[in-house]
Amino acid sequence: MLELIEVSKKWPEFNISRVSMYCRKGEYFVIMGPTGAGKTLLLQLIAGIEYPDSGSILIDDLDVTYHPPEKRRVGYVPQNYALFPHLDVFENIAFGLKLRKLSRLEIEKRVKELAEHLGIEHLLHRDVKTLSGGEQQRVALARALAVDPSILLLDEPLSALDTKTRESLRDYLKKINKDFQVTAVHVTHDFIEALSLADRMAIMNKGQLLQVGTPDEILSHPSNRFVAEFTGSINVLRGKASPREGATEIKVANTSVWAIGQHQGEVTAIIRPESILVAKEKPRTSARNVFQATVDGIEHRGAVYAVKLITDEGLSFTAYITRSALLELDLKPGDRAFLFFKASEVHLLR
Repeated sequence: MLELIEVSKKWPEFNISRVSMYCRKGEYFVIMGPTGAGKTLLLQLIAGIEYPDSGSILIDDLDVTYHPPEKRRVGYVPQNYALFPHLDVFENIAFGLKLRKLSRLEIEKRVKELAEHLGIEHLLHRDVKTLSGGEQQRVALARALAVDPSILLLDEPLSALDTKTRESLRDYLKKINKDFQVTAVHVTHDFIEALSLADRMAIMNKGQLLQVGTPDEILSHPSNRFVAEFTGSINVLRGKASPREGATEIKVANTSVWAIGQHQGEVTAIIRPESILVAKEKPRTSARNVFQATVDGIEHRGAVYAVKLITDEGLSFTAYITRSALLELDLKPGDRAFLFFKASEVHLLR
């Protein structure tokens, strides 16, 4: 288990401010945030590369706040992998074991077992400068795992890889997490990567953790507007809420958006783009939010298409639909359409 309690650190141009979080044993925990959020600096505090000015870092209930890295049972894979260019693959993996004064026989046994498990036994006597990006990453992981860490720290481990390699290595990282029963703390700014890997995740910005929870919790109930927008909630509306007819009516511009519950006063309404449905004809639906609109644009975004719609009242919405739905609807910019979503899909923030 990893626990951070009110951890703070001041640098000349950046601060980590009162970060508190915990990771359960064996959990895959992802810290997500934009470039410059402080994610790497937080990993370095956990690893012991930097020491905090205040607060505590506990690993398996032991306070390691000011312990050196080698006393923490932490494996660290930096963003550039930091393999030693003057050593071959075997010697890179064996490096931490030599520091721990293991015998040559013990080192050979551990390195060969790891290499076999990770599928890199054929690389053991290769020059690291000849390795592909994916091979370098596996060697860096083997080196980190060789010292039998209780926590594996991964700093943007997939960012330098091509799309195909990145997708295969996502599954590989999750397998390592399960096979080695190691707690993984993985830093990224890639939303798909975070959703694919995380048991739980944290959103970080400007040196602070803004929200911690499961991916579903953060997607469905973002704690503030930054979290909502950073995690892909494009539809963010500001309006005045009033309880009405057993629900909440939010006055936005010249129309109303409905949400469940009883709310009063100024609110921000958030509707995720995958929660919005699109039809060419007026739908027969129990959804309280139905708007006639004009298609303003269509953009391909990987597995989905983002359809931007402007309602007759002047509100802008973006809906995500599949390629088959787009073809079935035969949507083009300028077409008239209806968009609709349930009141239960509207999340309100103060």
